[in-house]
Amino acid sequence: MRLIKRSIDRNNSGSVTLHPEEPEDMWHAYNLIRPSDTLRATTLRRISKDLSSSTGGTTSTRVHITLSITVLSLSFDAPTSQLHVSGRVCAENPHVKLGQFHTLDLELHRNFTLDKDAESGEGWDSVARAQLEEAVDERRGAEAVAVVMAEGIASVCLLTQTQTLVRQRVETVVPGKRAGGASAGKLAKTVHDKALTKFFKQLMEGLLRMLQGFDEQKDRGSGLPVVLASPGWVASQFKKYVEEEAVRVGDKALMRRVREDFVVVHCSSGSVSALNEVLKSPEVMGRLKDTKYAKETGLMDQFYTMLRKDDGRAQYGMKECEDAVAKGAVGRGGGVLLISNGLFRAQKVAERRRWVRLVDEVRETWGGEVRVLSGEHESGRRLEGLGGVAAILTFPVEDEEESEEEGDSPTDTAGDSRIENT
Repeated sequence: MRLIKRSIDRNNSGSVTLHPEEPEDMWHAYNLIRPSDTLRATTLRRISKDLSSSTGGTTSTRVHITLSITVLSLSFDAPTSQLHVSGRVCAENPHVKLGQFHTLDLELHRNFTLDKDAESGEGWDSVARAQLEEAVDERRGAEAVAVVMAEGIASVCLLTQTQTLVRQRVETVVPGKRAGGASAGKLAKTVHDKALTKFFKQLMEGLLRMLQGFDEQKDRGSGLPVVLASPGWVASQFKKYVEEEAVRVGDKALMRRVREDFVVVHCSSGSVSALNEVLKSPEVMGRLKDTKYAKETGLMDQFYTMLRKDDGRAQYGMKECEDAVAKGAVGRGGGVLLISNGLFRAQKVAERRRWVRLVDEVRETWGGEVRVLSGEHESGRRLEGLGGVAAILTFPVEDEEESEEEGDSPTDTAGDSRIENT
């Protein structure tokens, strides 16, 4: 996402003009735009005109117009990266009346202007500013490509800082190697091998087109890990096929990429559901250790390890985390607040402000670390299963209810002993 213009005052009111350049930018726009914001963008609208009184009837044409709407709701389709923003027209326009409902479809390579007012809404609070900085960060991009496959079926997935997207699916019928006589078995093997080669060729062409796109864009293509995963030996065979094709055509760059960037791992199935299993394998985590995805996955693993220890240094839930932060337990020296980005899309302004205050208190008052996890990643989905917020503490914090029960227990025990002695 390219920042065209920024005008934000000290009261956290103001506007920014942004230019989305790639599909993932729509995800960032979805997280930036909130109900009550003002959105200005170009749209295509059908305009009806009355014909002359003698002939009667109407005629309609589709024209490009620039509309400003007060946002009421948003709809984001992750697989296609389409963002639809609905609201009421809030600025005069010769073609559309004030107050009319309209849906703006944000498009790649078309500027849009987002205005936030701190008095009527949340404004550009600390979380919104952080989301904006992340959206326009030029270093942001793809972190890995993963191909989960079996014979005749493959899913090519793109792992970014905020999403895991299935970019391509390749399906081809590959007959099995049927048992039978020597001649029949040889024929079946030949048919099988030809079909498998055809499948590998289609998959390689799609994968290389995708990697070439990264080379041409700002995303790094060379050095980007390419994970090949399958049950059995299919992934290894595919890697060998690509390497042999690179040698055959004399493509030295592809030979180097296969040797340095391709990683083969085993998984339990060839469906895309095995992707989480693939990304957790030691071979893959070793290659992704410096990525945002790996760091957030490591923090969630650390949280669950501490939760199993039950030593009071892992808390989850709104009230529990707020109490821990208020006591200074999520501060310097290892304190981490893990929070889902979905919580900042709360419809109620007061609820969002509550989460923003919690984030600000951890960062500014106690000096702790805050990680906003995307619900489109496995780590974010794990966090959502805990209510969307969790914390790793620097020291144990007792639950108030447990403390009260422990305080009452000696009296209860004494009472029980008196009854028994009687």
